[in-house]
Order: sequence, then structure tokens, then C-alpha cells
Amino acid sequence: MATTKITVKNNGPLRVEGEIEVVDKDGTPYHLGGRNVISFCGCGLSEKKPFCDGSHKGGFVHDAVAFDLPPVDINT
Repeated sequence: MATTKITVKNNGPLRVEGEIEVVDKDGTPYHLGGRNVISFCGCGLSEKKPFCDGSHKGGFVHDAVAFDLPPVDINT
């Protein structure tokens, strides 16, 4: 099984590496041009959303530090 790695970057995007398929709200795939590394916009400033175009530089602050999510409540 192929592994997909997502790296949350400080003050920037979510970098995705590995075999992935990205689809829009209707299920239509984005054509990634053979890329196996892409970055998703994390700030909302990109002109090429959902992909990062570097617009975050100097205008977005996010300290990417890992934390644990609570367990899934199977009763809801």
C-alpha cells in the first residue's frame, strides 16, 4: 500500500506527498500534471485555491505543532 504524507507547514500550506487524487465538490478530478507532491492553501489567500500559490508569505501566521485529537465518539 502506498503511503501519503501530509506536512503542515509553519505560516503556510499543507504539503501532500504520495499517490493522491484530488476531486472537486462534484467528484471531477483536478489534473495534477503528473505531480506526486502538491501544496494546499492553508490561509485562504491563494488565487489558485485549493492549491497554494505562495500568497501567504508575510500575511499569515500559523505555528504548525502537532497535537492529539480526542477519540471518535461512536455513539454520535
